[in-house]
Amino acid sequence: MSDSKSCRDCGQTLPLDSFPRNRSRRDGYGAYCKACYSLRYRRYREKKAAQAGRTIRERRALPPGMKYCPRCDRTLALILFGSNRSTSDGLTAYCKSCHNAAGRESRGRNGGAREYHLRRRYGIGQADVDAMLAEHGGVCAACRVDKPQHVDHDHETGEVRGMLCFLCNQALGNVRDDINRLHGLVRYLRASRRAAPVLVVEEYDCRGYAIEIDSGGFHAA
Repeated sequence: MSDSKSCRDCGQTLPLDSFPRNRSRRDGYGAYCKACYSLRYRRYREKKAAQAGRTIRERRALPPGMKYCPRCDRTLALILFGSNRSTSDGLTAYCKSCHNAAGRESRGRNGGAREYHLRRRYGIGQADVDAMLAEHGGVCAACRVDKPQHVDHDHETGEVRGMLCFLCNQALGNVRDDINRLHGLVRYLRASRRAAPVLVVEEYDCRGYAIEIDSGGFHAA
Protein backbone atom coordinates (compact mmCIF):
# COMPACT_ATOMS: atom_id res chain seq x y z
CA MET A 1 0.00 0.00 0.00
CA SER A 2 1.32 3.43 -0.96
CA ASP A 3 2.18 5.87 1.81
CA SER A 4 1.00 8.85 -0.26
CA LYS A 5 -1.90 9.84 -2.50
CA SER A 6 -3.06 12.65 -4.77
CA CYS A 7 -5.66 15.22 -3.67
CA ARG A 8 -8.57 15.59 -6.10
CA ASP A 9 -8.79 19.37 -5.59
CA CYS A 10 -5.23 20.71 -5.48
CA GLY A 11 -3.70 17.78 -7.39
CA GLN A 12 -0.73 17.50 -5.03
CA THR A 13 0.69 14.13 -4.04
CA LEU A 14 0.97 14.19 -0.27
CA PRO A 15 1.69 11.76 2.61
CA LEU A 16 -1.36 9.88 3.87
CA ASP A 17 -1.33 11.74 7.19
CA SER A 18 -2.13 14.91 5.19
CA PHE A 19 -5.60 13.47 4.49
CA PRO A 20 -8.48 13.10 6.95
CA ARG A 21 -9.49 9.59 7.96
CA ASN A 22 -12.45 8.05 6.13
CA ARG A 23 -13.23 4.40 6.90
CA SER A 24 -15.75 4.17 4.06
CA ARG A 25 -12.96 4.47 1.47
CA ARG A 26 -10.72 1.59 0.46
CA ASP A 27 -7.47 3.17 1.67
CA GLY A 28 -9.09 4.59 4.83
CA TYR A 29 -8.41 8.21 3.88
CA GLY A 30 -10.50 11.00 2.32
CA ALA A 31 -10.27 12.08 -1.31
CA TYR A 32 -9.18 15.62 -0.41
CA CYS A 33 -6.21 16.74 1.66
CA LYS A 34 -6.95 18.37 5.01
CA ALA A 35 -6.43 21.90 3.67
CA CYS A 36 -8.77 21.38 0.70
CA TYR A 37 -11.29 19.58 2.89
CA SER A 38 -11.33 22.59 5.27
CA LEU A 39 -12.01 24.93 2.33
CA ARG A 40 -14.83 22.71 1.06
CA TYR A 41 -16.37 22.50 4.52
CA ARG A 42 -16.11 26.28 4.91
CA ARG A 43 -17.95 26.84 1.62
CA TYR A 44 -20.60 24.34 2.69
CA ARG A 45 -21.16 26.16 6.00
CA GLU A 46 -21.33 29.54 4.24
CA LYS A 47 -23.96 28.18 1.83
CA LYS A 48 -26.09 26.77 4.66
CA ALA A 49 -25.77 30.00 6.65
CA ALA A 50 -26.78 32.10 3.63
CA GLN A 51 -29.88 29.95 3.18
CA ALA A 52 -30.80 30.71 6.80
CA GLY A 53 -30.03 34.43 6.42
CA ARG A 54 -26.85 34.29 8.46
CA THR A 55 -23.15 34.79 7.84
CA ILE A 56 -20.15 32.78 9.05
CA ARG A 57 -17.68 34.75 11.13
CA GLU A 58 -14.16 34.84 9.77
CA ARG A 59 -11.62 32.85 11.73
CA ARG A 60 -9.29 35.14 13.68
CA ALA A 61 -5.55 34.93 13.09
CA LEU A 62 -4.08 34.79 16.59
CA PRO A 63 -0.46 34.85 17.78
CA PRO A 64 0.84 31.63 19.38
CA GLY A 65 -0.19 31.29 23.02
CA MET A 66 -3.16 33.64 22.65
CA LYS A 67 -6.94 33.18 22.53
CA TYR A 68 -9.86 35.49 21.76
CA CYS A 69 -12.62 36.08 24.35
CA PRO A 70 -15.89 37.02 22.60
CA ARG A 71 -17.44 38.39 25.79
CA CYS A 72 -14.90 41.12 26.52
CA ASP A 73 -13.71 41.28 22.87
CA ARG A 74 -10.03 40.90 23.82
CA THR A 75 -7.18 38.64 22.73
CA LEU A 76 -5.50 37.29 25.86
CA ALA A 77 -2.84 34.83 26.93
CA LEU A 78 -3.99 31.20 27.23
CA ILE A 79 -3.20 31.22 30.96
CA LEU A 80 -6.10 33.67 31.46
CA PHE A 81 -8.63 31.02 30.31
CA GLY A 82 -10.00 28.19 32.41
CA SER A 83 -9.85 24.47 31.60
CA ASN A 84 -12.63 22.66 29.72
CA ARG A 85 -11.86 19.14 28.51
CA SER A 86 -14.93 19.08 26.24
CA THR A 87 -13.55 21.76 23.87
CA SER A 88 -11.05 21.23 21.06
CA ASP A 89 -8.39 23.43 22.68
CA GLY A 90 -9.15 22.29 26.24
CA LEU A 91 -10.04 25.82 27.35
CA THR A 92 -13.19 27.75 28.20
CA ALA A 93 -14.76 29.98 25.54
CA TYR A 94 -14.53 33.02 27.82
CA CYS A 95 -11.53 34.26 29.80
CA LYS A 96 -11.62 33.50 33.54
CA SER A 97 -13.05 36.88 34.58
CA CYS A 98 -15.78 36.75 31.91
CA HIS A 99 -16.49 33.09 32.65
CA ASN A 100 -16.97 33.89 36.35
CA ALA A 101 -19.14 36.91 35.54
CA ALA A 102 -21.33 34.83 33.23
CA GLY A 103 -21.68 32.20 35.96
CA ARG A 104 -22.75 34.80 38.52
CA GLU A 105 -25.32 36.21 36.11
CA SER A 106 -26.69 32.74 35.41
CA ARG A 107 -26.92 31.93 39.12
CA GLY A 108 -28.66 35.24 39.74
CA ARG A 109 -31.26 34.50 37.08
CA ASN A 110 -31.90 31.12 38.70
CA GLY A 111 -32.41 32.42 42.24
CA GLY A 112 -28.93 32.23 43.79
CA ALA A 113 -26.02 29.80 43.98
CA ARG A 114 -27.91 27.07 45.86
CA GLU A 115 -30.87 27.14 43.47
CA TYR A 116 -28.52 27.21 40.48
CA HIS A 117 -26.58 24.18 41.76
CA LEU A 118 -29.72 22.17 42.49
CA ARG A 119 -31.31 22.85 39.12
CA ARG A 120 -28.10 22.32 37.17
CA ARG A 121 -27.18 19.02 38.83
CA TYR A 122 -30.49 17.48 39.90
CA GLY A 123 -33.18 19.34 37.97
CA ILE A 124 -34.98 20.42 41.16
CA GLY A 125 -35.19 23.64 43.18
CA GLN A 126 -34.93 24.56 46.85
CA ALA A 127 -38.72 24.27 47.18
CA ASP A 128 -38.48 20.61 46.11
CA VAL A 129 -35.72 20.00 48.66
CA ASP A 130 -37.81 21.61 51.41
CA ALA A 131 -40.75 19.38 50.46
CA MET A 132 -38.58 16.24 50.70
CA LEU A 133 -37.24 17.35 54.09
CA ALA A 134 -40.78 17.83 55.36
CA GLU A 135 -41.76 14.40 54.02
CA HIS A 136 -38.82 12.81 55.87
CA GLY A 137 -39.67 14.67 59.08
CA GLY A 138 -36.45 16.67 58.91
CA VAL A 139 -34.23 13.60 59.27
CA CYS A 140 -32.29 11.33 56.91
CA ALA A 141 -34.59 9.23 54.71
CA ALA A 142 -32.45 6.11 55.39
CA CYS A 143 -31.35 6.10 59.04
CA ARG A 144 -34.13 8.40 60.32
CA VAL A 145 -31.70 9.77 62.89
CA ASP A 146 -29.23 12.33 61.55
CA LYS A 147 -29.90 15.60 59.79
CA PRO A 148 -29.93 15.20 55.98
CA GLN A 149 -27.28 17.13 54.07
CA HIS A 150 -27.20 15.56 50.61
CA VAL A 151 -29.63 15.15 47.71
CA ASP A 152 -29.49 11.48 46.74
CA HIS A 153 -30.11 10.43 43.14
CA ASP A 154 -29.94 7.30 41.02
CA HIS A 155 -26.65 7.49 39.10
CA GLU A 156 -28.09 5.47 36.21
CA THR A 157 -31.43 7.25 35.68
CA GLY A 158 -30.64 10.60 37.32
CA GLU A 159 -33.88 10.38 39.33
CA VAL A 160 -33.81 12.11 42.73
CA ARG A 161 -34.64 9.64 45.52
CA GLY A 162 -34.52 11.67 48.73
CA MET A 163 -32.37 13.48 51.29
CA LEU A 164 -29.61 11.60 53.14
CA CYS A 165 -27.20 12.37 55.94
CA PHE A 166 -23.46 12.37 55.27
CA LEU A 167 -22.88 8.82 56.55
CA CYS A 168 -25.76 7.19 54.64
CA ASN A 169 -24.91 9.04 51.46
CA GLN A 170 -21.27 7.98 51.74
CA ALA A 171 -22.27 4.37 52.47
CA LEU A 172 -24.42 4.17 49.33
CA GLY A 173 -21.60 5.64 47.30
CA ASN A 174 -19.07 3.17 48.70
CA VAL A 175 -21.20 0.13 47.80
CA ARG A 176 -22.31 1.70 44.49
CA ASP A 177 -26.01 1.21 45.30
CA ASP A 178 -25.49 -2.57 45.33
CA ILE A 179 -28.43 -3.99 47.35
CA ASN A 180 -26.85 -7.46 47.57
CA ARG A 181 -23.72 -5.99 49.09
CA LEU A 182 -25.79 -4.05 51.63
CA HIS A 183 -27.72 -7.19 52.58
CA GLY A 184 -24.41 -9.01 52.93
CA LEU A 185 -23.11 -6.36 55.32
CA VAL A 186 -26.28 -6.62 57.44
CA ARG A 187 -25.97 -10.43 57.63
CA TYR A 188 -22.31 -10.13 58.51
CA LEU A 189 -22.96 -7.72 61.38
CA ARG A 190 -25.81 -9.81 62.79
CA ALA A 191 -23.79 -13.03 62.60
CA SER A 192 -20.71 -11.46 64.17
CA ARG A 193 -22.74 -10.08 67.07
CA ARG A 194 -24.44 -13.42 67.74
CA ALA A 195 -21.10 -15.22 67.66
CA ALA A 196 -19.28 -12.72 69.88
CA PRO A 197 -18.10 -14.54 73.05
CA VAL A 198 -18.74 -13.14 76.51
CA LEU A 199 -15.60 -12.83 78.59
CA VAL A 200 -16.22 -12.98 82.33
CA VAL A 201 -13.67 -11.02 84.36
CA GLU A 202 -13.12 -11.77 88.03
CA GLU A 203 -13.50 -8.16 89.07
CA TYR A 204 -16.14 -6.24 90.98
CA ASP A 205 -17.39 -2.68 90.77
CA CYS A 206 -17.76 -0.28 93.69
CA ARG A 207 -21.18 -1.76 94.55
CA GLY A 208 -19.79 -5.28 94.84
CA TYR A 209 -21.34 -6.54 91.57
CA ALA A 210 -19.32 -8.78 89.26
CA ILE A 211 -18.47 -7.18 85.90
CA GLU A 212 -18.88 -9.09 82.61
CA ILE A 213 -17.18 -7.72 79.53
CA ASP A 214 -18.41 -8.60 76.06
CA SER A 215 -18.10 -7.04 72.63
CA GLY A 216 -20.77 -4.48 73.52
CA GLY A 217 -19.15 -3.12 76.69
CA PHE A 218 -19.52 -3.63 80.48
CA HIS A 219 -22.48 -5.45 82.01
CA ALA A 220 -23.27 -6.08 85.65
CA ALA A 221 -23.88 -9.75 86.39
